[in-house]
Amino acid sequence: MKFYNNYLAEYTKGLTGYTAIGIIGQSCLGSIAAMYVLKGGVAISEMTQLFLVIVFCMGYNAAILAQLKPKTSFNLLIASILCSIIILIVNLT
Repeated sequence: MKFYNNYLAEYTKGLTGYTAIGIIGQSCLGSIAAMYVLKGGVAISEMTQLFLVIVFCMGYNAAILAQLKPKTSFNLLIASILCSIIILIVNLT
């Protein structure tokens, strides 16, 4: 928990810069995950995975545009990155 709190404090302190870096980073990671999902075909399972990647990435982007509290946007950033990484790993194997 100390690890999370330290990063949350750092994110809050440099909010303007970290939101820009977060948008770029998670959008790139999400697009890579989407590319590998679509390489697998267009079945229902792939479309569900694509839906999850898009929802989480757009959720973080919307949180930044809506100027939600830093903790909320930080949690959405973590969720977006984890979702993209998990779906990417599933589609790489």
